[in-house]
Amino acid sequence: MRGGALRAVEVVSGALERIHRADPVLCAFLEVWAGEALRRAAEVDARVAAGERLPLAGVPIAVKGRHGLRTAGPLLTAGCVAVGATSVPGPGTPWQTWGLGAHGRTVNPWRSDRTPGGSCAGAAVAVAAGLVPLATGGDGAGSVRIPAAWCGVVGLKITGGLLPSPDRTGLAAPGVLTRTAADATAWWRAVRPPSGVDEAPVRRPLSAVWSPGLGFARPDPEPVASARSAAGRLVDAGIVRLVRPPERLSLLDPAPAWTALRTPGADRTGAHRVRAGNNRRLDALFAGTDLLLTPATPTAPHGHQGPGDVYSTALTWAFNVSGHPALSLPAGFGADGCPAGLQLVAPRGREDLLLAVAREAERRGALA
Repeated sequence: MRGGALRAVEVVSGALERIHRADPVLCAFLEVWAGEALRRAAEVDARVAAGERLPLAGVPIAVKGRHGLRTAGPLLTAGCVAVGATSVPGPGTPWQTWGLGAHGRTVNPWRSDRTPGGSCAGAAVAVAAGLVPLATGGDGAGSVRIPAAWCGVVGLKITGGLLPSPDRTGLAAPGVLTRTAADATAWWRAVRPPSGVDEAPVRRPLSAVWSPGLGFARPDPEPVASARSAAGRLVDAGIVRLVRPPERLSLLDPAPAWTALRTPGADRTGAHRVRAGNNRRLDALFAGTDLLLTPATPTAPHGHQGPGDVYSTALTWAFNVSGHPALSLPAGFGADGCPAGLQLVAPRGREDLLLAVAREAERRGALA
C-alpha cells in the first residue's frame, strides 16, 4: 500500500467482507465499524498519495473489547485501520477462557466445540481465521498467550510497566496477536517507547533453559510433549541451545500472590514474599541464560462448559507477577486437532530477543 500497488480502501473492504462471511459462525467480534473503517482507509490513501510515509499504511486491525481504541493510538498514527472490537468474556461465569461476541459464544476456529481461550478470545480467533492480520490485546494472567496457543498464532505480552495499562494492579501489560512473527515485530516497532532496547543483532544460538512446570505446576503430558518438540526444533535449527542451570528452576506458585494483588483490601504480605522470591530465582536464571522455555498452557483447549481442575493460567501468570516479557509460539497440534503453544520468556525489557527467535523460527521452518 505504501508503494501504491494496493489501496487501503480495497484491503479494508476485503477484511470487512471476510468478517461479514465468517463472524456469524466464529463470533469473534463485539462490534464491526464498517463505515468508520472505510472512511479511515480513504484518509490513509489520501495521505499516502500526498507522499506521507506511514509504516503500517492501511493495515486492518482489530482491538480488544469496546474500549480497545483507547490504547491503539500509536497503531492508528502508523496508518492502521481499526475494523472492530473483538469479543471478551461475557457475564455469567467466573472463568475467563472464553468469549462472547455479537452473534454468540466465540468458538475455536480449529474445533467449534472447544474454547479459543481468553480473555483475548475474539482477537485470537480473528487472527487465526485470517479476518485481520493483527489484533491488540492485554495480558493480566495469560490473556494473550493462552488464546494464542490454543488458536495457533503468535501472542506477545510485553514487560510489565513498559507501556501504559488501565490495570491499576500492575499485573496486566499490553500485547498483540498476529499470524506471523514479522507482524508482531511491526507492532512492537510502532508502539515501543523511545527508551526501549534497540534491535541489535542477536547472537545465535541463544542459551535457553527448558522447564515443563516451573517447579510447581503439573501440566498434562500432551501440551508438554508438543512444547518440548517445538523447543527441539529450535535447537535443531541452531536458533537456541538448551543448557542446564546451576540450580533447577523452582518458582513459588504465584496463584495466591496473583489473587491477593487483584483483591482490594487483601493482605499482600504473602504476595510480596512470593514476588520477591520468584524475582530472585528469575534474576539468577537470566544472569547466565538468555531465555526460559515452557509450555504455554498446562492443558489442551477445554470445552465451552468450562475448565477442569487445572488453571489454564498455571504457566503464564508467574510472569505477570514478575513482569517479564513472554511470547507464545505455535508448537503443533494435539490429538484433538487443536493447537498448542511454546512459551518463551526473556529478561525484562528484552522483547527483541523473543521476536528475533520467533522470526528466525519462521524463516527456518522450525514451527509446526
